[in-house]
Amino acid sequence: MDTFGKSQSVKRVEDVRFLTGEGRYVDDIAPDAALHAFVFRSPVAHAVIETLDVADARSSEGVHAVIVAEDLEAAGLDAHISYTPAPSRDGSVWPAPRRPILAENRVRFVGEPIAVVIAETLQQAKDAAELIEFDYEDLPVKLDLNPGGQALFDELPDNRAFDYGIGDEAATEAAFEAAAKVISLEIPDNRIIVNSMEPRGCFAEWAEGRLHMSFNGQGVWGMKDRLVTVLGLDEQDVRVTTTDVGGGFGMKGMVYPENFVVAFAARHLNRPVRWMSERTEAMLSDNAGRDLQTLAELAFDANHRILGYRVSTRSNLGAYSSQFAQMIQSELFARVLTGPYDIPVAYQRCEGIYTNTTQVDAYRGAGRPEAIYVLERLMDRAARELGIAPNDLRRRNFIAPDQFPYATVTGETYDVGDFSRVLTRAEQTSDIAGYAARSAADRNAGRLRGLGICYYIESILGAPSEDVKVEFTEEGGALIYVGTQSNGQGHETVFAQFLSDQTGIPADRIAVVQGDSDRIARGGGTGGSRSVTVQTNVTLTAVADIKAGFGAFLAEEFDVEANQVSFDDEHFRIEGSNETPGMLDVAARARAAGRDDLLSWTATQKLPGRSYPNGAHIAEVVIDPETGETKVDRYSVVDDFGNLINPMLAEGQVHGGVAQGLGQALCEHVVYDEDGQLLTATFMDYAMPRADTLPMIGFDTVPVPSTANPMGMKGCGEAGTVGAMAAVANAVQDALWARGIKQVDMPFTPMRVWEMLKDAEQQAQ
Repeated sequence: MDTFGKSQSVKRVEDVRFLTGEGRYVDDIAPDAALHAFVFRSPVAHAVIETLDVADARSSEGVHAVIVAEDLEAAGLDAHISYTPAPSRDGSVWPAPRRPILAENRVRFVGEPIAVVIAETLQQAKDAAELIEFDYEDLPVKLDLNPGGQALFDELPDNRAFDYGIGDEAATEAAFEAAAKVISLEIPDNRIIVNSMEPRGCFAEWAEGRLHMSFNGQGVWGMKDRLVTVLGLDEQDVRVTTTDVGGGFGMKGMVYPENFVVAFAARHLNRPVRWMSERTEAMLSDNAGRDLQTLAELAFDANHRILGYRVSTRSNLGAYSSQFAQMIQSELFARVLTGPYDIPVAYQRCEGIYTNTTQVDAYRGAGRPEAIYVLERLMDRAARELGIAPNDLRRRNFIAPDQFPYATVTGETYDVGDFSRVLTRAEQTSDIAGYAARSAADRNAGRLRGLGICYYIESILGAPSEDVKVEFTEEGGALIYVGTQSNGQGHETVFAQFLSDQTGIPADRIAVVQGDSDRIARGGGTGGSRSVTVQTNVTLTAVADIKAGFGAFLAEEFDVEANQVSFDDEHFRIEGSNETPGMLDVAARARAAGRDDLLSWTATQKLPGRSYPNGAHIAEVVIDPETGETKVDRYSVVDDFGNLINPMLAEGQVHGGVAQGLGQALCEHVVYDEDGQLLTATFMDYAMPRADTLPMIGFDTVPVPSTANPMGMKGCGEAGTVGAMAAVANAVQDALWARGIKQVDMPFTPMRVWEMLKDAEQQAQ
């Protein structure tokens, strides 16, 4: 990768700050004089509000305000949160129920915000919240994923939020009628809580009629747009900033009610106001992930080639539609519906269902892990029922290299790929050849070993356009202003490294500026693994402009023609001169000459297309049948990420993604009781993956450079999660198949696996 980066594994520069306690998180930087906000939340899942009396709370010691929905309405706020609806399969426009910022007349899930107490101290705010009188009339609680039940919204009496479809339904039906074999499988995808290391938080302050909101999100511009709309402000009167963020994972990519109430309270009281979620509060109120039920079917011909694919899904939206929720299990699921396979016809239907639970929205992968999990579980089942090795079935149906660019039946155009070559490397690095011996050793020791494979493909999402500014400083360095937002991915390292690769400026003299709507005019934020491709793409445009501008300046300075000035990756060369100034030298010369116009460069650029990272995950699990304990013993990943800027950071992203996928597969699971009370609202009840849960993760790459961007890159931030769930689930299924267990579903907790084994023993007797 000589032209577009040096592909060096450089350690993250930001880690020194984080590991020495110098990180600047939102709760660290809130103004000392800020008042504290505490959110009074619904204790019940579904009820009509009969009494909401906050008088005693308002008169409590230290309390400055108690804000309820009527206060927002009286102030003229547009006090609701909007969302993007999924298109209907029949072209109709479905009703869009209102999601209020604070509950209006009715509560629909445990944890819904009802009132916000603002006080001098957090303890005073909590004490005052205890004085709020809240009486209600219970309504029946809706928790299942079938249409019907007690309606959450009058305009949707059967609780269906949308009914989406894509593909050729008639052609798919015909393919199934002509099939030699049809394989079907019911596949649930369990709900998880995101549990970012740093919970959500924010503070707001007003100065000279201007709002400053700081929050720990995945981009400042979406928040700014909604603050402008909800509070009725002019764009120039709103500044949004984000400093360090302790994990986002999609959950922090959208707006939440607390942000607007904090901003309103700060204006109303003329004091800064801060709010920070506590852990149980986060579990109750953060958008959850996954939670859907799918029936998937594959039609095969006599040669085990796929003729058609049919998917019917019901997706739990929770009590309201969150910002991107309807898109995720409809359009984003459809992006990779057919995965890496040459499937001639397919049809996907998805119904969104409202329930009295917390909202469900983006979680690492946002629709693509859900789609790949379904397809790869079904491919594994098909291999078993067809009597063919799982990898042989995959190879028989892979899109061949000479078929690219490949148009899928759902409208995607995969640019490049060599799936069989990637899978071959994965077979080698995972030592599949040695699996039989490892399995026999475990069997002799009374253990069960299983091997699972997942071949995934991703569609990189998010806005294709991005902005950048490169500014040369008086101190002899450079600033690069980016429109993406790091949540722990290492952007401060990778974007400085990339600019260094393109300009020769030492990376330690480049600083990355992000997360400030005043300093950066526009940006798409971070989500959908978009950051590295869009930001480097626009950086190349800015660098080309800098080279041309600096070259013209040097031509004037040395009295030569413009074509007599060239740049060799690190230095300019001027014909007839022995001087070889670097970028920083030219910037200093321009500053001395009064050419300030050469010291700041901006660019906007749009990617011509999406990239499609893909790869193979191979997992081996070992199960103790006496206890049901399931351990992932070996795990290998081979990815096609195209060209890489920093392979070490890419590997770190894969490790983190795999950890989250294994967490969902092995232990993470949200449980509500019949009244809609969350039973997994602490870390005593909600299991998280720990060091002893995770194996060493082997990582390798087989790059097939993308043609959709000039760097040949493919996003990597979510890929680990996309492949991990099905690899582990298929390994567990492999381990238990010989015991007569034909259906295994996440999470594979010891109790669940032990019960499956005991049930199988009883049925065999």
